[in-house]
Amino acid sequence: MILNKGLFLTFEGIDGSGKTMQLEMLTEDLRKANLKYLILREPGGTSISEQIRKVLLDRVNQEMIPETELLLFAAARAQLVQEVVKPALAAKSIVISDRFYDSTTAYQGFGRDMDVHFIQMLNTFATQGLQPDFTFYFDLSVETAIERLGKRTEKNDRIDLESKKFMEKTRQGYLSIAQKNPERIKVIDAERTPEEIFQDLKMELKQVIDLGG
Repeated sequence: MILNKGLFLTFEGIDGSGKTMQLEMLTEDLRKANLKYLILREPGGTSISEQIRKVLLDRVNQEMIPETELLLFAAARAQLVQEVVKPALAAKSIVISDRFYDSTTAYQGFGRDMDVHFIQMLNTFATQGLQPDFTFYFDLSVETAIERLGKRTEKNDRIDLESKKFMEKTRQGYLSIAQKNPERIKVIDAERTPEEIFQDLKMELKQVIDLGG
């Protein structure tokens, strides 16, 4: 399949939702279909953005205030959009990002009780108005998320130390965002097996990408 223009997709969900695994599974199908694609993560994706990521996630930085956290996420995103995302879309690539601005609205806006309207304006400023064509939100209960996270050994960053209450507020934030953006955001039940979830994801993607098979 040859795209007439670039396609920008984002994956969202609370930690433990399995979105990163779904992205890995999709990457294999994109490769087999010989499609031009680029996989990114947030924060990160450029030299500057990766340095900001280290500051954001380092457990040493427990005294970071919400305002600093918000602005650092926006700064990393601004660099990523200008340096990587926009050029890739101009080159007619499929760009898929593991998190984008909906994460900031959900985590910092709803999770940390910050001004959602201001965050949305900041998101627009940082992205130069760029919006995903489609967003896939992988939804599951906080209880299931905590159970999954408990089985991980590599996850131990600053954000992982947040409370169950914070995670629940963040999840409700995601659901609110999805409800207000039904055309862009596709909600996928992430309580099931990775294979079952992936089948739903592929069904949704058929609208815009021919993965074959």
